[in-house]
Amino acid sequence: MILYHGSPNRQFIPEYGLGEDKHDYGRGFYLTENQDLAKEWAVCNPSNHDGWVHEYILEEENLTIFDFERAGILAWLAELMKHRDADHSRRYRVLSEKFIDKYGIDVSGYDVIRGWRANASYFYIAKAFVRDEVDMDILEELFHLGDLGIQYCLKSEKAFDVLTEDESRVIKVDYSEFNRRYLERDERARTAMKNLINSERNKVEKVFSTLI
Repeated sequence: MILYHGSPNRQFIPEYGLGEDKHDYGRGFYLTENQDLAKEWAVCNPSNHDGWVHEYILEEENLTIFDFERAGILAWLAELMKHRDADHSRRYRVLSEKFIDKYGIDVSGYDVIRGWRANASYFYIAKAFVRDEVDMDILEELFHLGDLGIQYCLKSEKAFDVLTEDESRVIKVDYSEFNRRYLERDERARTAMKNLINSERNKVEKVFSTLI
């Protein structure tokens, strides 16, 4: 499997155990199969300088990979709630624990996690959902409107051991071009999502608080 990692750094070495606990799937090394998305992710930061895309080969034959696309939207949202706060209210703290208990899946034994990336637009959906503004019937469609990409998160030492970089294929990413692309993609997605949420198709009946 060929995967790409977008980074502001020209040189770095992925290390097991590093990363942020509050990232989408917790600590780990995040990559994508889409080189153009990796370019956008390399410069979707406020630092205003060029980034880099690193190309890796992951020998996945003997790895266990959990796929949130197959598990479904509710399982993915439950995983997101484990690591990131979609709201800061007491209501959310209480209901999110119940939601995780009901829809969450234990992925701690997997080498790699595959699923959506909760960038600004996807997190906008998560916030609207936990505020009971989005009906379950349109939830999955919302997540496909933006075409914002799937990411892989390496979680185990075993996965890191079978990841190798092709250092001859590091690509420099122009900040002005790909940061613009990132913002435009995000804006298109957010507009489409808002339009669907505000349409008659959103019945606002099977919402977050009713699913627990």
